[in-house]
This record gives sequence, C-alpha cells and structure tokens, in this order.
Amino acid sequence: MTVFLPRTAVLTGVLAVAAALSLSACGSSSDGSDADGKSAATATTAEAFGGVGALAEAAKKEGTLRAVALPRDWANYGALMDGFKKKYGIKVEVENPNGASQDEISAVTSRKGKDNAPDVLDLGSSFAQSAAQQGLLAPYMVTGFADIPDTQRDSIGRWANDYGGYISFGCDAKRVRTCPTSFKDLLKPEYKGLVALNGSPTKSGSAFGAVYAAALANGGSFDDIQPGIDFFAKLKKSGNYTPLDSTPTTIGKGRTPISIDWDYLNAGYTHEFKSKGLDWTVVVPSDGKFSQYYSQAINKDAPHPAAARLWQEYLYSTEGQNIRLKGYARPALMTAMKKAGTLDKTAAAKLPKVSGTPSFPTETQQSNAKGVIAQSWGGATSE
Repeated sequence: MTVFLPRTAVLTGVLAVAAALSLSACGSSSDGSDADGKSAATATTAEAFGGVGALAEAAKKEGTLRAVALPRDWANYGALMDGFKKKYGIKVEVENPNGASQDEISAVTSRKGKDNAPDVLDLGSSFAQSAAQQGLLAPYMVTGFADIPDTQRDSIGRWANDYGGYISFGCDAKRVRTCPTSFKDLLKPEYKGLVALNGSPTKSGSAFGAVYAAALANGGSFDDIQPGIDFFAKLKKSGNYTPLDSTPTTIGKGRTPISIDWDYLNAGYTHEFKSKGLDWTVVVPSDGKFSQYYSQAINKDAPHPAAARLWQEYLYSTEGQNIRLKGYARPALMTAMKKAGTLDKTAAAKLPKVSGTPSFPTETQQSNAKGVIAQSWGGATSE
C-alpha cells in the first residue's frame, strides 16, 4: 500500500506567508505595511497587499527572515535560502537547524511578541494541523494555491504542503553486507544495533512517518498505528534498533549505518557522501510504502510578516519548486508544473522510483495516531 501523508497529517504543508504591522511615515519600521498603510500581517494573498512586488518592497525594509530547524542539506534548503537572498536581498537567519517540528512550535509559543520569534514554519503534517488548531498560524494563500491538491492544503491557507517523499532505508554499504529492502528484513540478527530513526516520532515528522510505514507493513492502517509502535518495540527488543538520532554526522562516523528517513534526504546523502568515500545506498521498502509532505506556514505574530509571505511566494514559485526537485524532494505543485511544461524533467528523472497509488490519511486519523504515539512510544522503546 502506497501512502502519501500530507504535512497536515504528519507533515501537512502550510501555505501561510504572513504579514506586517504598520509602517511609520519614514517607512523604516519592520511592521510590514506599505505606503498606503496596508498591513502585511493581515494580508491573506499577495494581491491583497498590492502584488508580490509590493511584498518584496516591504520585506526589504524588514530586511530579515527568521526560521527554526531548517538544515541546509534538507530538501535543498541551502539553495533555496541562497536563491531568496540573491533575488530579494533579504537574509535568512536559521536557529537550531537540526531541530524538529515541535521545536518550531515551541519557539512560536514561548516567544510571542518577541523579535526573535520565527516568522515561518516548516512542519510535519500532524504538527501543522496542531499549530493551526492552536491558532498559531496566519491564513495566507500563495499564488498558485488553487493548484495544490485540496487534500494537501488548509481551506483558508493556514498551512499547505510544499514538498514530500517516501520513507526509505539509507544504508552504508561498507558497514552493512546486505542492505534491507523491507521492514521485515530489519529484524534480521545481522542488523543488531544498526537501525536508527531521524529523531523521536513524538517530535520529528520523519520518525512519525517511519512508524506509520511500519504499521502499514505489519497489518495496520491509517486508523491503527499501533502495529508500527509494536514493530519498533520488537526491533528494540531484538537489539537492532538504536535510540541514537540519525544525522549526517552519525552516519559519517558509522554510528547509524541504517537510517530510516525520507527518500529525498537519503538520496541527498548519497551524493554528499560519495566525495567522502562513503557508499550510501537508498531503497524504498517493498512493504509499508508511505509518503508524506511537509507543510509551510506563517507565524500569526511573525516579527517580519512581509518577508514571511514573500518567502512563501518564493517557495511555491516555479523556481522554488524546481529547486526542491533538484534536492530529490517531490514538490507539491509537481503535477501542475508537469502540465504547464515548467517542471525540470532532468531532476524529476533522478527521483527514487516508486510505484503505487498514493492515498491520504485524514486530519483526524493523523491526530489520533499522534496521540497514540505520545502515550505509547516511550514505554515501547525504553531500555
């Protein structure tokens, strides 16, 4: 069963490019208002603010975009940040680049009204939905919002999917004689102490997706994630699972030779590690095929509301979506771009091959699954 999980579920894509306060007569404040007093902080579309050009002018006055947990090597964020700065002259400041979705939400709630609060969020689906339910996100519909599938965006634009991929196994071929091709394989004695996740499923969207994939591979469903939790408990009991978070550093040091993560991250590592003499291979497991999207959103109280909205416009532009594709991530607007003839065909041809018809868990299903994990994960995988 192939499953696409939007960032509204595990990672529901957010489309919120939010706003600004009101500019003073000298136009030097960072409230995101234009010369006519329109506030970027309340703009729900670029058109409502006078167009992307007007957003760009207001954003340049703000001068900065703040974010949390955006690693440069994740879904080609490095190229996106460099492209945004080059195009608009606005610097992107990223705090805690290796943080998780929950860290982003915590930064929003704990820094409300402060200049160091994040302007934009990149969240796993379930986390984006939670943030919307908490009233933390600003409604904003980017240009092309209507081309994002209905199941991958919030009806009022508080979040929208941006990019996604499949849960995959990354494997250090020099340290693992035969790389696993299914969740069932992971239980083999030869993988003792080698299998890791990219964080905890209570905080990390990719780890959450891995548990969902394991559930689908073991008789579970969108309504029943428990078999996935049971699988990791069994993997832990066998000695194969290690609670050490998998990162490029742990992989490079040989501490996490098998990493369960998104295919675009593992595929990116293949290219990155090749120059370091590390043979990193990637496979989408034959059982429990599970795909998910990450969502973009705007902090309702973004210190730089115009820059936040301009960033969203850039991410969902043809340029931005093709940059995602070059990072092995499947852009949310891929179908629309293919139809329009604007998709980078060369980059698309390099994506890991997967067959099957995607299906999507509902917001309720994802919320329930997140609740089950919150209650059961620690006990299932503790020493």
